Amino acid sequence: MTDDTHGFSIGVDRVNNDVFLSLKAKGTLTHQDYLTISPIIDSALAEVKHPKVNVFIDGTELNGWEIRAAWDDLKLGLKHGNEFQKIAIYGNKGWQEVAGKVAKWFINGDSKFFEDKEQAMKWLLT
Repeated sequence: MTDDTHGFSIGVDRVNNDVFLSLKAKGTLTHQDYLTISPIIDSALAEVKHPKVNVFIDGTELNGWEIRAAWDDLKLGLKHGNEFQKIAIYGNKGWQEVAGKVAKWFINGDSKFFEDKEQAMKWLLT
């Protein structure tokens, strides 16, 4: 892979009535990345009768967003913010912690930044 690799990997797991959405973001995200991922997230959440979703975001390979992609990220958060119960942001860059705090303005659930993956998963599952 080259340095210009960017985009998302997504996983949706269901444990009983709980839905867990995992996202891994790579590189500098673009508007096209959100055009690709948004319908997948919409479809996954549409199948849940009363969605209360826990989200794990792996941002360890995320470099940031293009301006239009940052707007897309905000719109995605506003669209599904009421459905998210907890968002665990696993990262390794200081600005990601700030992004996690800003996310709290747009979701009804709780979000928290972690530099340790195991701690993030433990918090998400409790």
